[in-house]
Amino acid sequence: MATAKLPPSNSQRPIAVLLSAGLDSAVLAASQARTATVQPVYVSTGLAWETEELAALDRLLATDPFRACTPVARLAFTAHDLYPPTHWALRGEPPAFDTPDEDVYLTGRNVMLLTKSAIYCAQQHITRLAIGPLAGNPFPDATPQFFEAMARALSLGLAHAIEIETPFVSMEKSEVIRLGVELGVPLELTLSCMNPRKGLHCGQCSKCRERLDAFHEAGVSDPTAYATPPLR
Repeated sequence: MATAKLPPSNSQRPIAVLLSAGLDSAVLAASQARTATVQPVYVSTGLAWETEELAALDRLLATDPFRACTPVARLAFTAHDLYPPTHWALRGEPPAFDTPDEDVYLTGRNVMLLTKSAIYCAQQHITRLAIGPLAGNPFPDATPQFFEAMARALSLGLAHAIEIETPFVSMEKSEVIRLGVELGVPLELTLSCMNPRKGLHCGQCSKCRERLDAFHEAGVSDPTAYATPPLR
């Protein structure tokens, strides 16, 4: 089994990491914690799975790979006045197992996450902000051009230099899993599901499918507890 390489950090300066308890962001935070002080940031936007996600985040941050992180900054930026009340992400009814990535697009999500996080960074005198999009992300707010433009705009608007870093942008999820294993991240505690049930992955949404496939591709046994066995 091939090993994943740790993405290099360009500095020992502190870094804020958008951390949702998802697999990708958990490995991102753990990788950055090896070379810099990490300030985890969780931005609540009012989506259906956030209560479960926050509980998973507390469990995750209590483990060894994250003990050097500072306490998580919990911020809020509501989407309830942006998305209709019938929106699947507010109702907790995600697209089905084999639906394409485009079906789970949340308009402006990274705009919301980065805006609120950057304001926090400016107040805390942090200049580096990391987010974890992977290779092949199809959404308009996950492109290099977007992140470059957003960093410039936030730096100007806040009169505070903000660098938006995307260390995993050339990596597949299977590579992130192998890196997580190397770093000792308890992947069974991460939560990558749009309809979690009492701490368990639902096993029926497209995020669960993506997770299941990635463990298979990585050659790593899937430690995930599913409420309902996945469809394949």
